[in-house]
Amino acid sequence: MHPNSQLHQYLQQSPLSGATSNNPLAAVLQSASAGTGNINSLSQHYSNLGGGGGGNQPPNVSALQQQQQHPVMGRTSVTNGNTDPFAAYAALMGNSQATAGQPMSSNPINGNFSFMQQDLHQAQQLQQQQQQQQQQQQQQQQQQQQQQQQQQQQQQQQQQQQQQQQQQQQQQQQQQQQQQQQQQQKLGQLDEEKIYALVLDLLNPVLREQALLDLSKKREQYEDLALVLWYSYGVMSVLLQEIVSAYPLLTPPTLSGGASNRVCNALALLQCVANHNETRTLFLHAHIPLYLYPFLNTSSKTRPFEYLRLTSLGVIGALVKNDNPEVISFLLSTEIIPLCLKIMETGSELSKTVAIFIVQKILVDDTGLYYICQTYERFHAVATVLNNMVNQLVEAQAMRLLKHVIRCYLRLSDNPRAREALRQCLPDPLRDTTFQRALKDDIGTKRCLGQLLINLSDGMH
Repeated sequence: MHPNSQLHQYLQQSPLSGATSNNPLAAVLQSASAGTGNINSLSQHYSNLGGGGGGNQPPNVSALQQQQQHPVMGRTSVTNGNTDPFAAYAALMGNSQATAGQPMSSNPINGNFSFMQQDLHQAQQLQQQQQQQQQQQQQQQQQQQQQQQQQQQQQQQQQQQQQQQQQQQQQQQQQQQQQQQQQQQKLGQLDEEKIYALVLDLLNPVLREQALLDLSKKREQYEDLALVLWYSYGVMSVLLQEIVSAYPLLTPPTLSGGASNRVCNALALLQCVANHNETRTLFLHAHIPLYLYPFLNTSSKTRPFEYLRLTSLGVIGALVKNDNPEVISFLLSTEIIPLCLKIMETGSELSKTVAIFIVQKILVDDTGLYYICQTYERFHAVATVLNNMVNQLVEAQAMRLLKHVIRCYLRLSDNPRAREALRQCLPDPLRDTTFQRALKDDIGTKRCLGQLLINLSDGMH
């Protein structure tokens, strides 16, 4: 309702005394309730209150005062007309709940907008619920953060413990390694002192035999033993003296087991010198291998002689295993091949294996291959011994020997003249499937045999 309207001004006026007329607003509401007018009747009545039915005249003051002083009279006059002015006013304001004969609520706005109060109440409840949910979420987040912090702390503690354990383990390992190194150093010092003492014992004829035995056992434990032997005063002469002292026992063959062992211990020390990179060339220049050839030339098959030949072959094998051309040239000049061929025919299986290994190493070198294939006599000697070994291997099936035999034939096939000869004299067991089962698991040797057959078949058609 606008504050400047006439109705608002009328309702705001103070009560006037002496008014005896009926309430004009009730009469208008009565007429509106009866359906004779509308809001227009109320407007028309406001105009009549102005005096003469028009203009801006003030309302009848005496009538208003009388109505305010006697409100019951006005209500009685309306009630006598069987119309409730509040119901009519409610109908006029659009309150569908008010009916004739029923008084309206004291606050019609609350009656009309009760649904708004309910919505407001629900909204407040929802807001409270949301706030509670937010608080719960915050609490959960705080709990999660606390849990994460606890987990992080636990992880950090575990990492620290692991680091400490690792550090302790590393320290323990370092301590153990240091202790082991110290022990090894002590043992090395003791061994070195023992080695020097044994080397000195070689100069004493009484202590020499035991010193030879002990040094031969320790030759692989002390790397620089070859240097000590070579550069120690009189030691190499003593070793050569032990070898030469056995010559009288070769013919007739009267070499005993003890004498053979003593000579073989001296040969083992010579092998140590021949195997070392710094003393190998010095060993060759001194022509020390020549002192071994009398042992290789023996033919007795007794155990002392066989052991003596095998140990002597070990010294030559130590020289050739590094594929040094200087070594091959030296051996070719000393007629080592006939001695090895003899052992390949008559020696034991182990001696044959070492002897053919030496021949194979000579053939691998270009100078050695040329030397053997230079004359028919040399090639025929080698090919004959290899052929005899193949025929023996048909029954023995010694794979170590067969492997070296095939590699020797393969290397000979690299020479054109030898290849032509091998096409005629290659043993049949190498051409057919005689050794197929024996070579089943040796892929390398099987490949060598296949390549040999390919080389020999090339140019035949």
